[in-house]
Amino acid sequence: MIRVIILAAALFVSASTAYADEPIVGNWKTVAGDTAAIAPCGDSYCVTLKTGKYAGKQIGKMQGTGGSYTGELTDPSEDKTYSGSGTVSGNTVRMKGCVLKVFCKSQTWTRL
Repeated sequence: MIRVIILAAALFVSASTAYADEPIVGNWKTVAGDTAAIAPCGDSYCVTLKTGKYAGKQIGKMQGTGGSYTGELTDPSEDKTYSGSGTVSGNTVRMKGCVLKVFCKSQTWTRL
C-alpha cells in the first residue's frame, strides 16, 4: 500500500514538473499592458487575463510542447475566437490569431 502511495506521488510530481518546464507557462505582459497568465488546464494551457478591463476572462486554450503551441485565441474586446498559435522565444511569446488561415494578427508578449 505504501509503495502505491509513493508511486502515485512520484507520478504527480513528474507530471507537475513537465508542465512547469514548458516555456509558455507563466505571466505575460500583453501589448495592451495587461497581465495574461498561461497555466496548465487539463491536457492544455489556458490563457487568462489577470488585469485590465477583461480581468478573469479566459482568452485562449492551447496545446503543444517545446515552445510551439496551437489552439484558439479570443479577442475579448470583440468576443470573437480565432485559430491561434503561440511561439516562445526566450522571454517573449508571439501570439497569432487567424480567420480562415488568411487574415491574421499577431502580438508579442513579454514574460513578467
